Amino acid sequence: MTFTDTLTETSSLDTCPTGKTWQIADIFELYELPFNDLLFLAQQVHRAHFSANKIQLSTLLSIKTGGCEEDCAYCPQSVHHKTGLTAEKLMPVEEVLQAARVAKENGATRFCMGAAWRSLKDRHLEAIKQMIRGVKDLGLETCVTLGMLEKHQVEVLREAGLDYYNHNLDTSPEFYRQIISTRTYQDRIDTLKRVRDAGIHVCCGGIVGMGESRRERAGLIAQLANMNPYPESVPVNNLVQVPGTPLAGVEALDPFEFVRTIAVARITMPQAMVRLSAGREQMNEALQALCFLAGANSIFYGDRLLTTGNPVRDADKELFDRLGIESLSI
Repeated sequence: MTFTDTLTETSSLDTCPTGKTWQIADIFELYELPFNDLLFLAQQVHRAHFSANKIQLSTLLSIKTGGCEEDCAYCPQSVHHKTGLTAEKLMPVEEVLQAARVAKENGATRFCMGAAWRSLKDRHLEAIKQMIRGVKDLGLETCVTLGMLEKHQVEVLREAGLDYYNHNLDTSPEFYRQIISTRTYQDRIDTLKRVRDAGIHVCCGGIVGMGESRRERAGLIAQLANMNPYPESVPVNNLVQVPGTPLAGVEALDPFEFVRTIAVARITMPQAMVRLSAGREQMNEALQALCFLAGANSIFYGDRLLTTGNPVRDADKELFDRLGIESLSI
């Protein structure tokens, strides 16, 4: 009997409890399934934990753009790459809150704020705290991504009422050094542990299509799924190639491989919000629909995704109407 036979015939399909250890070989076996079988499994898991036709709308705002010290090969905001992006200062609190008001008016229930920093500086803590509290007062779920954090900084974010902290692993440990040299994998794990220990929900995923192998994609999923507990929020990004970055010109990922990654994330982390994130602008409607079928139940909604484009609001609404999908309320 194979691993997938066991998955189908036992209750693990519905529960996949926290504490289950996923071997890379098991995850690779999921990737190797016939496409229809994989999506069937993923849809079963999805329906056991979520409404099949509801998607959370999230908005992501770059509150501090450019000038990052890291050398992430995919990122146009790095000072190491010549992408023509100008470094900016932290946005004023009221401008951020106004953007959050507009996001809510447009249907978003989650507001994410991203700053291009290697790590959060204490001098920015008060402004960040005001942003979090202001967004929460609007009735929106809050998420921030601010780079690496120290314990006292995490405590401030918790006291401000932060719902989620985003800190992606990006890729598997084996492939990581080909993408980033200025921050270690353990640095990322340490920040995630501080966030989890403070009682803040974890938003953690990665990027595919950076030249990694299928086994390395399975390695990323294994890292995420074997966290105890696994992240409540898992953004799956498809590389957006930006001229001037080292990954510009890399061979694009096969679209069905991206859908497979969504499905495998859903099966291995059944109760997580699986977020269809960067790269959606390059996806046609049929591909997006397959991602929803595979278990994605959150999208970023609006014209921009940090510094890259994102499908416009009216196009998303039209697609939802055609698919019979409703937006998820808080």
